[in-house]
This record gives sequence, structure tokens and C-alpha cells, in this order.
Amino acid sequence: MMANALITRGTQQPPPSLSLAGEISLALSRVHEICGTARRTFALQIAAHAGAPVVWIAPAHGRDRLAIPALQHFINPGKILFVTPQRQMDILWSVEEVLKDGNVPIVVAELEQPPAMTPIRRLHLAAETGTRHGPHRPLGLLLIPGAGGAPGIETRWRCEPAHKPDHKRVQPRWHLHRLRARMLPPKRWLWDGTHTSPDIPPPQDMTAAPAKASPHGRAASRQPTPPSS
Repeated sequence: MMANALITRGTQQPPPSLSLAGEISLALSRVHEICGTARRTFALQIAAHAGAPVVWIAPAHGRDRLAIPALQHFINPGKILFVTPQRQMDILWSVEEVLKDGNVPIVVAELEQPPAMTPIRRLHLAAETGTRHGPHRPLGLLLIPGAGGAPGIETRWRCEPAHKPDHKRVQPRWHLHRLRARMLPPKRWLWDGTHTSPDIPPPQDMTAAPAKASPHGRAASRQPTPPSS
């Protein structure tokens, strides 16, 4: 009986996800991390796909606030509820309560450093609770400076600007790198907000070039090459 049950059991279905383009998707009822200098831009693009209302939580002492005119390119600013707690622990508590309620499709939190494993587990459980009791499968986004690094996160993304001049205007696009996912390998894309293309990183020179011999028979010191802008 057990062998028959194992044979006839259906394959496990992937969890519902929010798809932005191609393989760029985020599992719902889970919490994800975004790092990189364009992390806010990527979060706003995700919010535009998830739908309103949006809860955006940031520290009260933060000086770099979202510009309302810039928000209009992504979502109606009137559909965003801004919350400004004082401490990171209060930000995480606020995210947990919003996810647990399940009445908001997406909550975004700006953090100053990666949280520990226990708060991340609590956020995942809160998102699952909100899915059972609310009308939405809530999605949580944690925006973390630097390279991120929250343990136990569902996925980690890095977003950096890669805008391309096109005649008299600039074509917006971004380097998007999926750094971590539970069931998928890391991958890179060039993304213009709608379409993707492969983003091939520049080759890394793993071996140093040999030093040139001087006319006096001694190795001449190499001057460092200035980085390209």
C-alpha cells in the first residue's frame, strides 16, 4: 500500500508567484531581500505589479526619502501608506503585523542592516498566516544596503542602474542579479522594466601580466591601470 501511494502521489506544485518578466518572479506568501543602489526602483516595479495598496516602512531618522514625483512613474503615490518607526526592531514588528493581517498585497521595509534568522522566520510565518486569513497572499520585501545578507530569505536580488544613452534621451535599464533562491541558481539579466536579456559579466583577469624587463636587466614596475568609468 505504501509503495502504491508513493507511486501515484502527484508532483509537488510550485508556490504561487508574482511574475515580472520571464524568470523574474517572486514567490507569494514569502519574504524576499533586495540590495544594490537601485533596490528602491526594483521594489517599486514589483509593487506596481502586485497592486495597491502598498505599505512602505522606513526608519524615521532616514534622510534619503522617496521623491513623490518619481513615484508617479511606477504607482499612484496616494496608494502608498508610509510608516516611519524609530528602531529596526519596530520596523520588523510593523512588517510582521502587516503580513499577518493579509489585507495588503505587498509591504516594503527599508532596513539599515540584515536581520537575524529568527525575525526572518517570524516574517515568513506571518505571511503564511495572512494568506490563510486575509484576501491576499502578502509579499514582503526587505531593502538592505550593501550586499544584503539576511539568512533564511526566500530570494535575494541585486539591482544596479545600467541606463543607456539613446540619441537625446536615456533609455532606463538595470543590471538585475538573482543572488540566491531556494530552488533556482544565481542568474543575471539586463532589464528595462518590461523585457529581459542575458547580462554577461565582464571576464575577470585571474592571472597578472608578467612584468617587462628594463634595459638594465631588472624588472620594471608596472603602474596600476586606472579603473574605467
